Amino acid sequence: MLESNHWIQQYFAEATDAVLIFKDEQLVISNQLARDLQAELDFDPNYLVQVADNAVQQKFNTTDDCFDCVIRNLMPEISIPITLAVNKPHPLNYFLIYHVIDKTERVFSLTLKNRGTIKRMDQLAQQRQLNAYVNRAHEEERKKISADLHDSIAQGIYSAIMGVRRISDDQANSSQTQALTQVIETQLEDTLAEVKGMALDIRPSVLDNFGLLAALRALAKRLQANSGVTITVTGQDKAMPLSTDVQNVLYRLAQESINNALKHAHANEINLLLVAHHHYVTLEVIDDGQGFSVPAQSGFNGHSLGLLNMNERVKALNGTFGIHSQPGHGTTVTAKFPMADEPD
Repeated sequence: MLESNHWIQQYFAEATDAVLIFKDEQLVISNQLARDLQAELDFDPNYLVQVADNAVQQKFNTTDDCFDCVIRNLMPEISIPITLAVNKPHPLNYFLIYHVIDKTERVFSLTLKNRGTIKRMDQLAQQRQLNAYVNRAHEEERKKISADLHDSIAQGIYSAIMGVRRISDDQANSSQTQALTQVIETQLEDTLAEVKGMALDIRPSVLDNFGLLAALRALAKRLQANSGVTITVTGQDKAMPLSTDVQNVLYRLAQESINNALKHAHANEINLLLVAHHHYVTLEVIDDGQGFSVPAQSGFNGHSLGLLNMNERVKALNGTFGIHSQPGHGTTVTAKFPMADEPD
């Protein structure tokens, strides 16, 4: 038991947050970091108590200034933004965590947590969550490709093989051979079309050979033929000084936005606008579909994951990404990237 108490005391002393424990509003004990902060910033611990007191009273809307009453009815913990060293060149931003330890004895702790550290931890946690969902999306895409290869490509090739075996049968006459040849040719043409379609989905060669605008037009033509929805691409034919990475992201953004409009929004018309300005290029994908509530799709789910992934990819290349949508009023997805000036 004594050894356990020693460990607890050591953990308290070496904690990476400043911890101060009070009884009857008087400081009882503080850890080393709290003492260092107090010495460096020259603040009175009672000032922290006053800040916590005001925050508690505001939270519970007390009217009688009864701090004891507040303590008795208090939730276990409250987080309060606070800034220390406001008169110094570099003010320090913290969260002051108020925690009730013993209501009867009126013992509570105040913990100072660095806001910047918490923000970075939240960002790391969000990034880990995003990476997990993106990896899951990649696995789902691999499963889809695998299923397409098995159910469509492999079956088509297998049917063609069976047809070739029948042709090699000595009992087949010329008319049967001709009919089988036609069937095999049709099967192989369909399989080739499937392979080309998968190749375009994975990486369109037109993007490498003819540029972004031509790739967007080819994408629109293919998806319009498959869906029957009118998809129009408007843009400038002149070459744009965009990096390969930026062109890839803009193409994927258009592909994801169109697929979302077809799958989720049931759009009748989709317009893509690719415009090069003096210092930047913008791509807008506008549909007349059902629209949706953007805040409601801010979490991780099947609909929003693609949009969230696009947002991260655009920001990673110093671009900006935006979605404007309302239920019943369609959706506009916009991406903007800086563009180098063309040489004179």
